[in-house]
Amino acid sequence: MRRNRVKVRLSTMASALAMAACLGAIGAPAYADEAAAKRWIDTEFQPSTLSKDEQMKEMQWFINAAKPFVGMDISVVSETITTHEYESKVLAKAFTEITGIKVKHDIIQEGDVVEKIQTQMQSGKNIYDGWINDSDFIGTHPRYNQTVNLTDWMNGEGKDVTSPTLDVDDFIGKSFGTWIDGKLFQLPDQQFANLYWFRYDWFTNPDYKARFKAKYGYDLGVPVNWSAYEDIAEFFTNDIKEIDGVKVYGHMDYGKKDPSLGWRFTDAWLSMAGNGDKGIPNGKPVDEWGIRMEGCRPVGSSVERGGDVNGPAAVYAVTKYVDWLNKYAPPNARGMTFSESGPVPAQGAVAQQIFWYTAFTADMVKPGLPVVNADGTPKWRMAPSPHGPYWKEGMKLGYQDAGSLTLLKSTPVDRRKAAWLYMQFIVSKTTSLKKSHVGLTFIRESDIWDKSFTERAPKLGGLIEFYRSPARVQWTPTGVNVPDYPKLAQLWWQNIGDASSGAKTPQQAMDALAAAQDSVLERLEKSGVQGACGPKLNPKQTADYWFAKAEKDGTIAPQRKLANEKPKGETIDYDTLIKSWPATPPKR
Repeated sequence: MRRNRVKVRLSTMASALAMAACLGAIGAPAYADEAAAKRWIDTEFQPSTLSKDEQMKEMQWFINAAKPFVGMDISVVSETITTHEYESKVLAKAFTEITGIKVKHDIIQEGDVVEKIQTQMQSGKNIYDGWINDSDFIGTHPRYNQTVNLTDWMNGEGKDVTSPTLDVDDFIGKSFGTWIDGKLFQLPDQQFANLYWFRYDWFTNPDYKARFKAKYGYDLGVPVNWSAYEDIAEFFTNDIKEIDGVKVYGHMDYGKKDPSLGWRFTDAWLSMAGNGDKGIPNGKPVDEWGIRMEGCRPVGSSVERGGDVNGPAAVYAVTKYVDWLNKYAPPNARGMTFSESGPVPAQGAVAQQIFWYTAFTADMVKPGLPVVNADGTPKWRMAPSPHGPYWKEGMKLGYQDAGSLTLLKSTPVDRRKAAWLYMQFIVSKTTSLKKSHVGLTFIRESDIWDKSFTERAPKLGGLIEFYRSPARVQWTPTGVNVPDYPKLAQLWWQNIGDASSGAKTPQQAMDALAAAQDSVLERLEKSGVQGACGPKLNPKQTADYWFAKAEKDGTIAPQRKLANEKPKGETIDYDTLIKSWPATPPKR
């Protein structure tokens, strides 16, 4: 994702003086020691959930573990977001000064990360020593057998370079990088969800509340279902129309046929409508991509093969996307990409957005924006997303991005060990809380509940409250049913784009997507490259066969078309919702 850049100033003169003091005049080796660690702890690594003494002990372990690799040059890569900018500019420098391992942390576009990791996996040539790669690859990595199983690595070959204070159970997204056998392949480095965003000041306006209640018969509030979201979009676009002389809209989205349109849908839009089956982190046996898996083998995504990508729930999801974009969003939204549409809500003319990434939070709380009060508090809030009529309790409700630490087998072991040290350093308890404040992309339970975020919460529009809530677990990345993320993901924007442009109906677009996905699965099956967990397509049956089978088996997907796809709207008061969530951290 593309995000604002973080500006960090470091005193190079102080660094030089501290280093000189460390080295002294007695010919000490040219790598840092406790003095460098102490300087970074005092000047940069605050706040932390650890005391400074505990931070120093953690850094001492890194110094000792790094000694065999002092002077080595390693390279790590990640996509361009604020969190990774901070790692590249600040934490890589700190790690080098503290350990003596020289790190080049490249920041490139998300698509380039995907292309390069594919190249290394296919060629066996080492391009990077460490990868921060989306956990959306958790169905890809184990099947191709090119990725290091971190569970076995940490207990075996990499045990001597695995921090005793890593505390894997503290990572809130641990399940995202876990394969079906319980082995960890990827460990989150940053996370952010797509939630519901709305203008709290407009929703609490007494006049607007009275007018909405009079028209729809229920209260204006956070929509629980898509019916309410649609009513609110209609209300602000066509009833309120203008606020302070500015034309307002009840919805914001984007529609250009562009690769970013694929994220808009693979990032769990169908699950929000009710596509797939129950299951956390992903539906079983059918996930939110509409792919059915039996055992560890994907068996199809079309309804005819037991999947759900072109079933009634998926078609409903695309239909509503197109309808709302055309009826309730600013007219130019239809020609926008993800990055072009992102800043629009902050301009002050949008009442709500159903699909909004929390990584935008830092950009939405800048002083002087039309959506920020004079005291720095936001005029907006974020809340759990509403669900469509096909959704059932127990399903996932949205997407959570999780750029994750990933090692490849093609990297020489010594370089892999040195890279693993750096990757643990940037998620360590010494550094993670400060990094969370910079990028607002949480990975540790202990950071989320730190008092520093309790103090900052009023200026973050509900972000902290959401991440402390039990609702958080319903937001998850792409899961294990997707056997080749790069090959399958590219199919989405091309086919959805036909629906967005009006070239095809939603049903036609999803039928084409289902056929394209099944074609990729079939090619993978015939190639045999993914072994015993590769695809094995089901024979085609009628849709009625699969509807009846789901009903008989007590599963959900694929579902029959509902007679009424717009039940009565339902909302909840935002402040009541927040008060219903726990105020203390869960016990471990």
